[in-house]
Amino acid sequence: MADTYASKQARQSPDPDTSGRNKRALIGEALAELVAAAGGGGPRLRIGLMAAGGEVPVEDYLQGAALAMRHDPRIQAVGLGPRPDALLPPGMDWIETPACEADMAAAMEKALESTGHGALHGAVALHYPFPVGVATLGRIQTPARGRPMILASSTGISAPHRACAMLRNALYGIAAAKALGVENPSLGVLNLDAAPQVLRALARLRERGYPVRFGESVRSDGGALLRGNDLLAGAADVCVCDTLTGNVLMKVFAAFNSGGVYETAGWGYGPSAGEGWDKVVSIISRASGAPVIANALACTAQAVRGNLPGRVAEELRAARAAGLDGELAALEPQAASAQDAPPAMPPVEPTDEEIHGIDVLDLENAVHALWKVGIYAEAAMGCTGPVIKLAAAARARAGEVLRAAGYV
Repeated sequence: MADTYASKQARQSPDPDTSGRNKRALIGEALAELVAAAGGGGPRLRIGLMAAGGEVPVEDYLQGAALAMRHDPRIQAVGLGPRPDALLPPGMDWIETPACEADMAAAMEKALESTGHGALHGAVALHYPFPVGVATLGRIQTPARGRPMILASSTGISAPHRACAMLRNALYGIAAAKALGVENPSLGVLNLDAAPQVLRALARLRERGYPVRFGESVRSDGGALLRGNDLLAGAADVCVCDTLTGNVLMKVFAAFNSGGVYETAGWGYGPSAGEGWDKVVSIISRASGAPVIANALACTAQAVRGNLPGRVAEELRAARAAGLDGELAALEPQAASAQDAPPAMPPVEPTDEEIHGIDVLDLENAVHALWKVGIYAEAAMGCTGPVIKLAAAARARAGEVLRAAGYV
């Protein structure tokens, strides 16, 4: 059960003197927050932090929270997980849960959806299975010139097919850059499969009025098609890539100084974005250390203040007015025949189990294979790759179906 400051107060003795002291303490906290808001230029944001299940000590989470709150007094870090024995940094709150990822995620989601005392405005998670259509926009510090660059995307997946996902990633990356304070971000596309098609689609959108500003490669031939040199130099504010490539790049840039076992640099795997997605959930790795944790909390708060979900909606509206839907349709693979239409979806059930190890290109077909036998399932993208979400009771039978079909 989530254990917040308010629930602890509710369990206190009804003794009138104690009750009076508690009320005075709450009033004092409220006045302190008003003073902090007035002095700091805005209201205090409560940003959740999953603080269990990682490969670093809990002290790294506490230190990261302390650094973030010291740098920006308008942030209140709120830990999620088993309450540590160590003393919390001044001002940090805690929502106590078991160490299970599902329990921490459930408490996080409840607090994000709440509007009362104890609500979260955003959150930083070690693992979160985003629905297909939602991706995170990672942010790296480029070593050659020290300037930040957004990698769009680094976890999640904005569309089942690479080309469509990369086109959407371009819009979401621009939205994230604007939410983080870059007024007119430049954009380039990493030289991967489908990159030329995506660049041509973006160029056509620009011709029809979508105001995208292309970056320029540092290589002699220039252009907005980016190479490895451009990642090192930070040739554009936003680098468009597919999720799995972005995830690998994030890890390399974050941990190259430590030999890969501890992430020391960057802002983590970034805040989430997607069409109709109204939450700001950011991702860090299990190997992210205190500096990255602090930066991720600060980046999440900045994305909340910059209204990232609203920015995404604005970019989609502007791109649709310039023909986005037609460009996405042209990038979609054509169905082989009518018999390949997806089967009817079974009745929706709570999904409290995950199946890992599905290739991203097979994810949609694997879900449909389960639908055909009456098993409700959802495609999602977790921090370690594609996952299928389903009811725990169907886990064994689903495994048999997927093995028989060659998906696992």
